Amino acid sequence: MIQSKVSVVIPVYKPGKELGNLLNRLGKQSYEVSEIIIINTEESYFKYDLLQNVDDKTNKLIKIFHISKEEFDHGGTRNYGASIATGDYIMFMTQDAIPKDRNLVCEFLKAFENENVYVAYARQLPRKNCDVIEKYTREFNYPDYDIIKDENTLEEYGIKNYFCSDVCSMYRKDVFEQLGGFKEKIIFNEDMIFAHKAIGNGGKVYYASAARVIHSHNYSCIEQLKRNFDNGVSQKMNEEVFANIPSEGEGVKMVIDTCKKLLTNGYFYLIPMLIIKSGCKFAGFRLGKNYNKLSKETILKLTSDKSFWSRT
Repeated sequence: MIQSKVSVVIPVYKPGKELGNLLNRLGKQSYEVSEIIIINTEESYFKYDLLQNVDDKTNKLIKIFHISKEEFDHGGTRNYGASIATGDYIMFMTQDAIPKDRNLVCEFLKAFENENVYVAYARQLPRKNCDVIEKYTREFNYPDYDIIKDENTLEEYGIKNYFCSDVCSMYRKDVFEQLGGFKEKIIFNEDMIFAHKAIGNGGKVYYASAARVIHSHNYSCIEQLKRNFDNGVSQKMNEEVFANIPSEGEGVKMVIDTCKKLLTNGYFYLIPMLIIKSGCKFAGFRLGKNYNKLSKETILKLTSDKSFWSRT
């Protein structure tokens, strides 16, 4: 096992009790983390009593830094956390991702025994209250086997060759810095854009299926539309990464796979909802890809990140 320091960076906004649960589980990892860096948006929203139920040993690892809402940026905020980190590896997490067990860090580090792996990301398991459709789409995106992606696997995986999720991921800090970190002033996909850069510089992206976190959302149709609008905007704004690798085909595969599982497991009555939600995703994505043809007023109605547009 590699004996290295691991820094955890967690951007948070209006955190709730799930943050305390996350911190306690990080403190009980079989491979101990060296520090937990919290980058909180708006100090007035951070309730320090959330840390009262965190054990003393873990509390000593926690470092909290506050930024304003205007300063938040998906790439820039994580870069800020990385600049503070002292570890050899940086593990990025979101405040609502909970380690499944004590082996999250250990399983990640196994991936880096291959020196050409620049970044690894975790398997996301559905919450207990996860709806059936979301559960099956999670299984499609996060299978129970490892995947290693590089420049030779683009034809096999298409857009998913660059798929990576900062819900829970780990990066070699030295390589992260050498490649300039995440792109800043970005609304979405900072993780995929870095994965593209890593692969373009001879690295590998490792999906570590044994590194597991519990994370899922029961998004409404409108929330799906807005999330996919932001995804489309990101792809339009970063055409050097996405222009020649269509995303729609992968979406169709996911719908077909989910439909088959619904039929096989007796949930045929959910197929109309799958079609409706998929239509909302597609509509949001196409609108986002054409955001430059829309009025600012329309954009603000479609986006899930209004503050991004005030900085653009």
